[in-house]
Amino acid sequence: MADEDSWLDRSSQSHGERSGDSSTTGSSIGRDAIFDRVPPHDDAAEMAVLGGMLMSKDAIGEVSQMIDVTDFYQPKHQTIYEAIIDLFSASEPVDIVLVANALIKAGDLDKVGGTDYLHSLVASVPTAANATYYAEIVHQRAILRNVIATGTKIAQLGYSAEGSQAEDVVNLAQAEVYEMSVGKVRQDYAAIGPVVQDALSQLDKLQNGEIEQGVPTGFRDIDDLTQGLQPGQMIVVAGRPAMGKSTFAVDFARSASLKHGMTSIIFNLEMSKVEVAKRIISAESGIPLSVLNHADQITPERWNMLNDCWNRVQEAPLFIDDSPNMSLMEIRAKCRRLKQTNDLKLVIIDYLQLMSSGKRVESRQQEVSEFSRALKLLAKELEVPVVALSQLNRGPEMRNDRKPQLSDLRESGSIEQDADVVFLVHRPDYYDKEDRPGEADIIMAKHRNGPTETFALAFQGATSRFQDMAPDYSQGV
Repeated sequence: MADEDSWLDRSSQSHGERSGDSSTTGSSIGRDAIFDRVPPHDDAAEMAVLGGMLMSKDAIGEVSQMIDVTDFYQPKHQTIYEAIIDLFSASEPVDIVLVANALIKAGDLDKVGGTDYLHSLVASVPTAANATYYAEIVHQRAILRNVIATGTKIAQLGYSAEGSQAEDVVNLAQAEVYEMSVGKVRQDYAAIGPVVQDALSQLDKLQNGEIEQGVPTGFRDIDDLTQGLQPGQMIVVAGRPAMGKSTFAVDFARSASLKHGMTSIIFNLEMSKVEVAKRIISAESGIPLSVLNHADQITPERWNMLNDCWNRVQEAPLFIDDSPNMSLMEIRAKCRRLKQTNDLKLVIIDYLQLMSSGKRVESRQQEVSEFSRALKLLAKELEVPVVALSQLNRGPEMRNDRKPQLSDLRESGSIEQDADVVFLVHRPDYYDKEDRPGEADIIMAKHRNGPTETFALAFQGATSRFQDMAPDYSQGV
């Protein structure tokens, strides 16, 4: 088998050349030897990816999920990418100066073109928002290079082998193709037997009280029906302006973080952090929200109430983000980070129509559809419920009873399609002060895993909260 060993050695050397080594300046020459022309690559896209990563830490989190160092064609780009990822993995800040220092320590700064080249990377891209778009281009080019390299290697095996080795060559060729694809395709499928066993095991544990039901909403009847907000679900809370949908969603976060110690985050694209905090303070302390905006109305007794509130909430795992022009990329990156560091349990986005994609789209409806689908995928990826607030169109105001319907969801039918649960917030006294004053209907218009229902809650607008009705409450009595 000496001949076989020799052609195996030659082919493995060829494979090593294809893989490249960013630490050697001649690696690109050796790597290109297996191609009969310049292999697929996009230097501009590689530069744009690195430029975006140098501009935004969130872009680093997103890009690192999509591509690997070997996806870069240029060795100097591989070296820069590794330096960025090393800093990011160590929870260090990332900018041109710090990356340059890391490259100096490794003796690689001159090899990549010096600090001038790092500055040119940032200058090559106007915003970090499109980093994932360019990363996809880089990744696709890398796949094409792997296809070409694998085909070339298989051809070399065929030429080098003797006739008696034909079956061995076929096996090696299949192994090469499999090696190229493995890691690119995840084995997400599973046989029905183990899956059913897992479902029954989960039911048994739930029945025995061994696992928690879900993220409690804080509302008795809603939790009874839903068993809490479930991991992987996208929950939509929708309503016309001033109906209290933001208050309702904040009540979810208060229940999760302040009452049950579960980590939650509110991305508020409409209000500032301080405004959201005041609503939480008002709801927790019982001091009217209007009073918190007038210092002369804060009596010593109310200061004591505020101090008590502070003692309850200061250690609560509740996070608020009011960054302007929040992009989907930023939201995903921040959620992933909180999942790793704080075991994130609930995400709230207020509200869907204010999100920005940072790229051109054919229509606003298409953009909102993309947001909706991406949030559903985020919920499944992180295994947390994602609550997305949404505006309703003017449909309810055209009806005699003013009640909202699922078809009133604004700008995108895909919100209705992607959502597992849809809550529509309706307050009759908003239109007629004599119609059930202080009450609200929470209409569960969609419930993928169970029946729909309408829940009557008390709306306490002065203190910015909803509350359960008395157990013996009967609507209309």
